[in-house]
Amino acid sequence: MNKFQWDMAILALFAILSFTSVGFAIGQHIFWLAGSLFLLGFVFMGVGFKRKRRRQQT
Repeated sequence: MNKFQWDMAILALFAILSFTSVGFAIGQHIFWLAGSLFLLGFVFMGVGFKRKRRRQQT
């Protein structure tokens, strides 16, 4: 069994929270916040995928 990767779990949690917050921002009619949280969620996902690829190559 592999060691649990806390950094990847935290990145995934931040991505999920970001996308969940988009729904809240849309519900409150704060569209600029919804757009920025949407982009931030993709940034978290991209960082996570990049780190995963780097770990698998080593």
